[in-house]
Amino acid sequence: MSDKRNNKVQRYRLLQIDEEIRSGKFPNATSLSKKIEVSSRTIQRDIEYMRDMYNAPIEFDAYKNGYYYTEENFYIKSVPLSEGELFSVALFDQLLEQYRNTPLENDLRSVFKKIEMSLPNKITLDSSFLQNQTTFIPDQMGTINPENFSKIFSALKNRHVLDFEYRPLQKTTWMTRRINPLHTVCQKGNWYVMGFCHDKKDIRVFNFSRMQNVTESKEEFDIPEDFNPDKYFDKEIGIWLSATKKYTVELLISAEIGTFALERSWNKNQKIEQREDGSVWVSFETTQLPEVKRWVLGQGKTVKVLGPDELIEQVKEEVAVVLGMY
Repeated sequence: MSDKRNNKVQRYRLLQIDEEIRSGKFPNATSLSKKIEVSSRTIQRDIEYMRDMYNAPIEFDAYKNGYYYTEENFYIKSVPLSEGELFSVALFDQLLEQYRNTPLENDLRSVFKKIEMSLPNKITLDSSFLQNQTTFIPDQMGTINPENFSKIFSALKNRHVLDFEYRPLQKTTWMTRRINPLHTVCQKGNWYVMGFCHDKKDIRVFNFSRMQNVTESKEEFDIPEDFNPDKYFDKEIGIWLSATKKYTVELLISAEIGTFALERSWNKNQKIEQREDGSVWVSFETTQLPEVKRWVLGQGKTVKVLGPDELIEQVKEEVAVVLGMY
């Protein structure tokens, strides 16, 4: 039996033992073992576990030959948490800011309340101190219609074709689209659905906040066996893969932001070296030169491109355009 399965079985036993003790029947290891159909030794281990993990005030009455709670109102609920886990749960309420204005917010808050209610009476969650001593800055996200959000996930789950109107970032008009939804991604606070576009005959990505009049059809589809969402976005750079040619990028980053450069991860196979003057040399492979170019330009004089030549030329051209604006 797996550890996960064992934990569930034990938890069920603990709840049964708790119920018997609270009934006032003064059960002992023998009577409990018969009722729950385990050995007396297992019952005794469970009693000790309840004392250690739940701080259960269990005592044995020799006269009545059974266990009882010294605190009349004590009872075990179904979620035992350590002190560290309790702190994480307290943080949970604050972390939900990340999902504000999405349909997930209410569901997640409901989960939080259920966890809170399932704790033993003597344990309380006080997250008020976090409001004064901890600041959470969630990623900015577009407004998502809750109904559209639910329809997208329903179509994804049921493998139903999805119809909607879409407005690309560079345009002001809406276009009709029909897709087979294959995968969803939450990236920096924004939600996207990836699917096979019937119009473009290819995989396309759509931002939830730029979709309207979403309709889940009854038409079913099959997910291609060779579909792999990792082929379409770069988790480390954090953008969609719009190109396939790989380039080896080399950057020389000044000592001014050397520490930042040492902390940043471009990809798992990157090479990084700090020089004696504090500057940092970085090399990595990517297909996304435009994204690297935007980052380089944002760093000003603190970053110099050593290669490839294509990136050097793109940076020069962009700088020339910017200078021409002034």
